[in-house]
Amino acid sequence: MPSRSEALFNRAKKVIPGGVSSPVRFYEPFPFFVSSALGSKLTTADHKTCIDYCMGYGAIVLGHSYPSVIDSVRSQLDKGTLFCTPSEKEVLLCESISKLVPCAEMVRLVNTGSEATMHAIRLSRAFTKKKKVIKFDGCYHGAYDYVLVKAGSGAATVPSSEGVLEETSSHTLVVPYNDSAGLERTIERNPDVACVIIEPVLANMGLILPDRNYLNEVRSITRQKDVVLIFDEVVTGFRLGLGGAGEFFGVKPDIATFAKALGNGFPIAAIAGRAEIMQQLSPSGSVYQASTFAGNAISVTASMSCLGALMEAKNSIYPQMSRMCDSVTATLRDEAEDLKLNCVVNSIGSMYQLFFTSDKVRDASGARKSDQAKFRRLYDYLLKDGVFIPPSQFETCFLSYSHSEDDCDRTVEAYRNALGKIRDDKV
Repeated sequence: MPSRSEALFNRAKKVIPGGVSSPVRFYEPFPFFVSSALGSKLTTADHKTCIDYCMGYGAIVLGHSYPSVIDSVRSQLDKGTLFCTPSEKEVLLCESISKLVPCAEMVRLVNTGSEATMHAIRLSRAFTKKKKVIKFDGCYHGAYDYVLVKAGSGAATVPSSEGVLEETSSHTLVVPYNDSAGLERTIERNPDVACVIIEPVLANMGLILPDRNYLNEVRSITRQKDVVLIFDEVVTGFRLGLGGAGEFFGVKPDIATFAKALGNGFPIAAIAGRAEIMQQLSPSGSVYQASTFAGNAISVTASMSCLGALMEAKNSIYPQMSRMCDSVTATLRDEAEDLKLNCVVNSIGSMYQLFFTSDKVRDASGARKSDQAKFRRLYDYLLKDGVFIPPSQFETCFLSYSHSEDDCDRTVEAYRNALGKIRDDKV
């Protein structure tokens, strides 16, 4: 008798390509299906409760079904969901983002991170009158032609995507992360570079942190070369801190893009940046961008509530998440050392990832060298113990404000058991 998840997956394959709505959700032989989520927990279709460290791939910063966010959305539902005309709430939300994010002189709301980065690149090309884009190996900025080159996340498992036009991707240059000299050489050899787009912290290649002063060097190089610097903060925005990675590292890009944690699970994104660049967006400028669902009442309401909660308790939320993440990762490092397993654990704020390798992981090349077969066994062992992490080595684990000390204790015990079994495996 198949489990309910297996039965649902068999049904899904008949009507959904690959049985999933996004490739990162697939896992052999089949992914588990979820029936509900609350706080730090998921409940599967087979009635099993798991501590969640995927957290919507970083979107759920406060916790699933966070009461104040859900209450605000429930109240808005009675007033309407989609107006396709401006509302005061849009203005209030953009004012809040502008106050919190150092580079956000102006803000345009959109729906997804992909949409935000796509239009940020278009803005950069219009502003500089140049064509080429520089991205970094392992950075993921969405699933569209300009950036689906040596990308991270689910795209890290395939060399490229069919259907991407060579004449489009030929304008995209890829350089290694944490190599400022390589970036400078690439810009010098290509005077037609419009922008550099970067995840300030790589969260779609496992978790990879910037070397000391690296982001400052990137900012200095792009400023000297008159190249627009875009921080893709789809993951780090409002998660590393209220001002995102730009504030966290003290580096001010020309444009920053946000999504995920901005809505605590509701679909919303934003492009923020220098006024002289942002004013090029239509109708004030000639860069066309439009969307029926941009600024819709439900997502805007959820975002206002989410940012309100983060601002009100910023002195407790961010330290609490960081403290628990540090506790978990310190124990993982100690346990791996005791077991004589070659492991590297990268972490920052409320984000972490474990790599089965003896070398530092500071770029995509290092991440790819890690033992992915061991990581798959880690995922399986953890899930059996009721701990759900993203099933790919090339993703990141996230804590939320709803994770408790008991969650962390149970998580550490599950990792301890899993790492012990991996050491003893005859594979």
